[in-house]
Amino acid sequence: MILAENITGLILAGGRAQRMGGIDKGLISFHQKPLIESAIARLKPQVGPLVINANRNITKYAVYGYPVMLDEAPDFSGPLAGFSVGLKACKTPYLLTTPCDSPLLPKDLATKLGEELEQGDFQLVYASSKESDGKIWAQPVFCLMRANLQESLNAFLSKGDFKIDRWFKELKTSTVVFDDALAFANVNTPEELQSLESVSA
Repeated sequence: MILAENITGLILAGGRAQRMGGIDKGLISFHQKPLIESAIARLKPQVGPLVINANRNITKYAVYGYPVMLDEAPDFSGPLAGFSVGLKACKTPYLLTTPCDSPLLPKDLATKLGEELEQGDFQLVYASSKESDGKIWAQPVFCLMRANLQESLNAFLSKGDFKIDRWFKELKTSTVVFDDALAFANVNTPEELQSLESVSA
């Protein structure tokens, strides 16, 4: 079993949020609190150290008392750029990543991904969600990886490729299917935010 203290949690808040009009998604109000607070509250009990990846409003994120890391790659290069700074900051054997805009993320994310990682001796395990119609969707930004993947990721990024699924293909990976699709619901539009608030009231 992987202990929480051996996992660094990384909350990804570095995106551009184009579908939300470019506002900083982690700071959008959800039940009268910034979205990032829901992510911290759910992730904190599952990990040891916690790091936030953000590219703007750094002082607003810093008030939570966790290190705030900026992408080293320019131009909002997507989650892999966040993974890269997370791995650099990671002093534990494992890194668990989640986005800032999924306020209902699973409380057993680390446990389930950790069990799979150890059982199959994988390098990285990511979550998948099962929708009400039975469809399975990959949720690659929710993943647990070994902290020794920095070199692999740097080599991948140096080719100018930022596609998360292509990097995963270079690794020994697996996925865990979670039945509660709502746990991975994220906020891309003001309408989605409203509907998520109503179902999680």
